[in-house]
Amino acid sequence: MLTSLPIINLSEAKFECIYGRGCEGLCCQNGRPALSADEEERISASLDKFLPLLRPEARQLVEESGFLSRRRKQGLPTLRVLGGWCVFFHQGCVLHKVGAAEGDKYRYKPAPCALFPLARNEKGDWYIRQKGVEGEVWDLFCLDPASTARPAVHSLDEEVRLAEQYTEEEVRT
Repeated sequence: MLTSLPIINLSEAKFECIYGRGCEGLCCQNGRPALSADEEERISASLDKFLPLLRPEARQLVEESGFLSRRRKQGLPTLRVLGGWCVFFHQGCVLHKVGAAEGDKYRYKPAPCALFPLARNEKGDWYIRQKGVEGEVWDLFCLDPASTARPAVHSLDEEVRLAEQYTEEEVRT
């Protein structure tokens, strides 16, 4: 992967998503991603597409109380969690599934979800979330570099391209 995006630990990071091959979406469990105003608006505008695909109890909660919780991260509202899972999780990410069916799997996903495990540190530098890097506290096996030999430089091509896109948009605005 060739990238102009500086990622501080790209050369040594290891990552392999095994969703559906031993992992049932642990990153969607209690993840509570923060949503920008644009993301909130995009989800709200298409909520009717997602509701029929939600778990029944999640659909009821979203219809009665909305999809945002009162919790905030970095000053932004976060997605609700019900029964330990994001309200949009039902045998995978409903936002991902609907976006993929429409030709863009990232269309509705909040940036932290679409970019996972890429993140930015307090200085704004991009890095790959790994156990022992940047004070990572989430104890997911996929963030443990000992759990795979697959270099992140090979497994995160799409996420890196998306991060490049987000970074270019930030520069333009």
